[in-house]
Amino acid sequence: MKIYNHFSEFKKLNNAVATIGTFDGVHYGHQKIIKRLCELAKSTGGESVILTFFPHPRLIIDPENQDLKMINTINEKAKILAGLGVDHLIITPFTRDFSNLTPAEYIQNILVDTIGIKNLIVGYDHRFGKDRKGGLQDLEAFSKNFNYKIEQIPEQDINAVAVSSTKIRTALLDGDVALAANYLGYNFSIHGRVIKGDKIGRTIGFPTANIFVEETYKLIPSDGIYAVTVEMNNEVFKGMAYIGQRPTINGMTRNIEVNIFDFNKEIYGQEITMTFLEFLRHDVKFTGLEALKEQLQKDKEATLAYFKKSS
Repeated sequence: MKIYNHFSEFKKLNNAVATIGTFDGVHYGHQKIIKRLCELAKSTGGESVILTFFPHPRLIIDPENQDLKMINTINEKAKILAGLGVDHLIITPFTRDFSNLTPAEYIQNILVDTIGIKNLIVGYDHRFGKDRKGGLQDLEAFSKNFNYKIEQIPEQDINAVAVSSTKIRTALLDGDVALAANYLGYNFSIHGRVIKGDKIGRTIGFPTANIFVEETYKLIPSDGIYAVTVEMNNEVFKGMAYIGQRPTINGMTRNIEVNIFDFNKEIYGQEITMTFLEFLRHDVKFTGLEALKEQLQKDKEATLAYFKKSS
């Protein structure tokens, strides 16, 4: 898959089969649209194109509201889309100027003159242009003038999946990573760099790698303990993760830590991907480090039992 970070990098195609959206999570509903996109491109001898936006349009249109967190970073999204067989991914900066395009300007300047659409696939509720005034009627009205075809994914086809990015975000913020995985079709993960911590974990027999996630817009699941896998340097390890403020030691900041089983190497500065498999328990304050150590041993046993059951 070829990736373009601006329209200026993209060379207009002779037979583009395109769809447009933020596709946060690239969940089952999104995958139905993308599957149809690739099928249509193949059957018509065209090339599949996805136009997506970064940052998320809501962060530009409503800049005062920065509470929205994304299921995927832009790099994670690109990796998933590549795995689905998409030919071209255009990641355009969503700006005020872009949001102020009229439906007619959007269709002619972006879809026709820049991308070169011959077929366009849209969801049943697709809106575009200034104040989201553009819709299916506008696309159909211009289709004869610009010689392209429209295919709309019916509402019942999308709703039959009974999934949305909002539902996935809610599940993750509740700690229900298993439900989120059911919606997504894959296990949720975070990617980050290992940084130095205060090394309290190693004093009680549970050393942890502290993970720094650079993308502040990335959604982090609810505080608690999770069964996870950790991938680094093309190796995968089992472990248990902790998210929280470490109330037992009166912590002041929210940490993301992982105890990697059967592992004792120094990995400061390493990039790792942590995949969430099962929520084990909520974060609680213990009477001291000894009580915490006893609970962590139980957590490790529960994590190992999960891996044994799922193997």
